Amino acid sequence: MLAGDTSIMWINDSSMATALNSGGHSAQVKIRLLLKGGTIPVAQLGRDFLLLSQAFDHPPASGILVLQVDQSERRWDVHLPQGVAASSNRVAVVRV
Repeated sequence: MLAGDTSIMWINDSSMATALNSGGHSAQVKIRLLLKGGTIPVAQLGRDFLLLSQAFDHPPASGILVLQVDQSERRWDVHLPQGVAASSNRVAVVRV
């Protein structure tokens, strides 16, 4: 990762890459956002956005993004600079 790069690089761990590249089974993948003491399910993770399973209103905040593939788990500190709007499940996210 380059200095100053705020993108989320979620497959930069060799154990995570092995879990994703091993053949013969379907990996159990869970993505969630820990925000102000709550756990929010994430449907999809993009380079600079999240697609939440369900939209809701929330002001800009910091949280923790959790990616679990089988028994491997990675966590990133993130910031939601525009918060969350109930009108859209797409949320801008920046790794901090």
